[in-house]
Amino acid sequence: MMSPAAPVSALPVEDPYLERVREHVRALPESGIVEVMNYGRDRPGMIPLWAGEGDVPTPPFICEAAAAALHAGETFYTWQRGLPELRAAIARYMSALYGVPETPERYFVTGSGMQAIHVAVALVAGAGDEVLIPSPTWPNAAAAAQKAGARPVYVPFNYGPEGFTLDHDRLAAAVTPATRAIFLNTPANPTGFVATLDDLKAVLSLARRHGLWIIADEIYGRFYYGEEGRAPSFHDIMDEEDHILFVQTFSKNWAMTGWRIGWLEAHPRLGQIIENLIQYSTSGVAAFMQRGAIAALEQGEPFVAEQIARARRGRDLVGNALLATGRVDLVKPPGAFYLFFGIEGRRDVRSLGLTLVDEANVGLAPGTAFGLGGDGFMRLCFARGDAQLAEASRRLVAWLEGTRLERTPPAGSDAA
Repeated sequence: MMSPAAPVSALPVEDPYLERVREHVRALPESGIVEVMNYGRDRPGMIPLWAGEGDVPTPPFICEAAAAALHAGETFYTWQRGLPELRAAIARYMSALYGVPETPERYFVTGSGMQAIHVAVALVAGAGDEVLIPSPTWPNAAAAAQKAGARPVYVPFNYGPEGFTLDHDRLAAAVTPATRAIFLNTPANPTGFVATLDDLKAVLSLARRHGLWIIADEIYGRFYYGEEGRAPSFHDIMDEEDHILFVQTFSKNWAMTGWRIGWLEAHPRLGQIIENLIQYSTSGVAAFMQRGAIAALEQGEPFVAEQIARARRGRDLVGNALLATGRVDLVKPPGAFYLFFGIEGRRDVRSLGLTLVDEANVGLAPGTAFGLGGDGFMRLCFARGDAQLAEASRRLVAWLEGTRLERTPPAGSDAA
């Protein structure tokens, strides 16, 4: 049975001043993550595991490259598609990682991965169109579709002993004449789902069959805990003429969340259209930031390797501690850097997030912030230091063991 679509209805307007604001913009939801953050951010001793970022600042070699560019006067307008040197560095990086041809013309520098998503959505969907999004999912993807006037349609993952898996039949059944694109995040936030090559082949076949675009969010591709060293990618199976748009960011691999710089990968024939979309939104990314990004790509492999190893340790440290209580519904994820788990007897996760702030002094994000299928789950970011995660684990275990829990069936995709 086809899954329900994400709601796109605006709340009633009590302020007459807002009546002239477009309805689909008024309907953009408030962030359920930010609600918990605002509630707990000023608590003394709070351990904040609610946001999708680590606790390591951007390494000095990146900051120094940006500062040198500032001092050298690189403060003027620059290339709309990105500095040629950065686009070449991205091409080298992607070629080394995925074995693809080294083609700088495929890469476009954006003011964050989020802007790359907005550009990608603007290319393929608008009013009256639908974008399919496996869920639970990072809420910004659906919001980007909604902001463009399109209708985000959540397609629930399956959930079972192996964790979250893609339901190919459900995804195929969700395609309608209005469908224009499939947005697939793998490795996924918040579930840790990683698409197999068979999953990717099935999605690509579905897209080819119906003439759909694929927006591939593979920003956690390096945070993969299998033996291969990186997650499977559409790069492994695609043809040059496939209609796939890749969104990427410097935020996660190189600890640059606050820099707001990313890139979009697309067929070179889309180049002028993408340049126009960048020109008419931000007029390009600051040159000094791009110099820092070049340093990240050219000098950052040891740093990235340590970030991945650190995240793996964090996953095992917290995951093993929670599983040992016997009171959580948790499968340690194969990718990304989040635990997405249920606590027996606590289905109202919005209030649970606030309760954990008050009673455990640990900040987690409620699963309801991540769309259809998120009910009954909490998200914990484990991209943190060992000492902080050990203390967070101690607090959460103590809270779990001190809480009287009513036994309920495990949270699954159908029940959610």
